[in-house]
Amino acid sequence: MSKNPAPLPFDLKSLEVFLAICETGTMSAAARALGMTQPAVSQSIADLEQSLGLKLLDRDVRPLAVTVAGGLLRQRAGALIGEARQIAPMLRQTEHGKLPIIRVGLVDSLTRALTEPLANYLATIADEVSILSGLTALHAGDLLTRRLDLFLGVDDLETWTGLERWQFAKEPYCLLLPESLKAPRTVSELKKLAEAQPLIRFSARSQTGLQIDAHMRRLGLSPPRTMEFDSPYAVTAMVAAGRGFAITTPLCVVEAAIPGAPITTAKLPGPQVSRTLTLVARHRELGRIPRDLSDLARKSLDQATSSK
Repeated sequence: MSKNPAPLPFDLKSLEVFLAICETGTMSAAARALGMTQPAVSQSIADLEQSLGLKLLDRDVRPLAVTVAGGLLRQRAGALIGEARQIAPMLRQTEHGKLPIIRVGLVDSLTRALTEPLANYLATIADEVSILSGLTALHAGDLLTRRLDLFLGVDDLETWTGLERWQFAKEPYCLLLPESLKAPRTVSELKKLAEAQPLIRFSARSQTGLQIDAHMRRLGLSPPRTMEFDSPYAVTAMVAAGRGFAITTPLCVVEAAIPGAPITTAKLPGPQVSRTLTLVARHRELGRIPRDLSDLARKSLDQATSSK
């Protein structure tokens, strides 16, 4: 049985009072701005500090200044109050059958295959659609800070609770080689290839890059770092230019889409490793939308890979 969550150390009204003091510099000015009495403002801040067990304001200076803890709370409280003020207008807009806005993060390697189908579907359920491409790690941070509503990529939030996950694809890593190079069939042949040719890497900022680096270490291989990139296109373009070989995935090759490129893919020798693509959203905030989006992503990716 799960434990009851700890009680919140503040309410939104106390945060509103605290922010008003930060903005006006005095409790009397904050009281006037909020239509409250000064004693009520003072008591609200005293209760907030007691609940948190921290001093939030430096009362020895004029205008009042925030402490280090107060500065951090000011940053976070602004976002919370902003979100809270949007709730009522958003609820009213749902009477029209649509969300006012939906914000989606999409990992770079899925941009070509999924942008259009996702945008078309999202336009039917929201008045404003925002699809941001980039690294999964950035999207994960934006989801946790509520700058995104969901993201599609390689899930690196497995230890976080309060999220729902919908797996929509799993694909093996493979070798990407210039046509002039013979594909290695064993780990020892792969080692010789890595000694003779540079490994064009995915950046260690990406989950794909981290997974590939970890697999190379498991194989006992440690090619020098020469070139690394965030995007599938850049990795594929360097291999096509004969600058080395890469470890990638079929969807990354599809994303790069370099017509007539003199490249070939081959099975990665030794133990096989794959990446799982997952839609991650905050638990139960969007109803059926995450499940429907993951189904759409699965079908769209099947079509994208089967046509290649």
